Amino acid sequence: MALQATMVCIDNSEWMRNGDYRPSRFQSQADAVNLICGAKTQSNPENTVGILTMAGKGVRVLVTPTSDLGKILACMHGLEVGGESNLSSAVQVAHLALKHRQNKQQRQRIVLFAGSAIAADKKALEVIGKKLKKNNVALDIIDFGEDDDGKPEKLEALLNAVNSNDNSHIVHVPPGPNVLSDVLISSAVFTGDGEAGSSFAAAAAAGAAAAAAAGGFEFGVDPNLDPELALALRVSMEEERARQEAAAKRAAEEAAPKAVHVGQGQGRTSGDVPMAGATRTSAAAERGPDLTEDEESLLEQALAMSMSDGGVASASTTSASDAGMAEASGEDQDLAFAVQISRQENAGTSGGTSASDMNKVLADQSFVSSILASLPGVDPNDPSVRDVLASLQSEDVNEEQQKPDSKSRDADP
Repeated sequence: MALQATMVCIDNSEWMRNGDYRPSRFQSQADAVNLICGAKTQSNPENTVGILTMAGKGVRVLVTPTSDLGKILACMHGLEVGGESNLSSAVQVAHLALKHRQNKQQRQRIVLFAGSAIAADKKALEVIGKKLKKNNVALDIIDFGEDDDGKPEKLEALLNAVNSNDNSHIVHVPPGPNVLSDVLISSAVFTGDGEAGSSFAAAAAAGAAAAAAAGGFEFGVDPNLDPELALALRVSMEEERARQEAAAKRAAEEAAPKAVHVGQGQGRTSGDVPMAGATRTSAAAERGPDLTEDEESLLEQALAMSMSDGGVASASTTSASDAGMAEASGEDQDLAFAVQISRQENAGTSGGTSASDMNKVLADQSFVSSILASLPGVDPNDPSVRDVLASLQSEDVNEEQQKPDSKSRDADP
């Protein structure tokens, strides 16, 4: 769709308080304005829309042409209704606002809501229309409300003066049960240019109006009041649906190979059991029962022979060693006797050494007393403890006296 800069002229005069359009003329006009602004901005991201009021203290520009739909819709809240509308001045101010648009490539268009009586005469309106046509400004007129004082004829004269190559349109909306926005959806205001962008905007607006007529809005948001939020919710829902479908497809693809693998594994397991049994059976049949018994008997015989050989060998070794010892003892009894005496002396020496060490320890009274004092419940000064220590020392002394006597006796033979 071609770029457009649009100025919407709102009628906020005293005539807008009437209730011949549901719920009122002004509220019905506000819904239609929201619908038009949303369609214009959605048809092309670079389109701009501005808002001005025709009544009250005078013509007032609420929003200059902008692409911020939120700013456009916000200016509609809190508008005051009162006074008389000045249609000729409003059209000229709108033309001036479009003339100072930022993007000069945008086509200029004015959307005029005329819901009250028109004070200007027919010739003045024709002059204004010719000026708009000279500056390539298109005009869309929504005629609703009052029909007195030749209002339709004045509006037709204005349209004929502006129209060039059928770029301007007029819509007459009579009072009745129909909502003003519903009538505009299928009018030339949306579809008059015959371009794909306008048709798309009209289709979107028609879908939103149908949802509202059905008794509710998708996602609980009115797309006419907040089209950006409705679009964001719709895109989010589509992305979530696509994500869930992709996840389900991925899970199905992962589950299919696992099922095939499990089936093959079960088939191999059930087939391996009879195969293993058949293998063992065939091996047993090849060996036969006699072969197993022969092997066991041969193994037992081999074990018995090895044990008997070991016993014979050990017996022969023992007997040989005994014979050698007998010969050795018979030949050199003196040498064996000397070895035995040396062993006894070594044993006695070691025993004496240990005994002497013990005697030295017991002879140290301070060391023994410290050890006894460290023991719980033992008193080193107890007479019974002293008697035991004295008896041990006397025994050690007697043993030391007896050792030289035993050594002298052993040395005499």
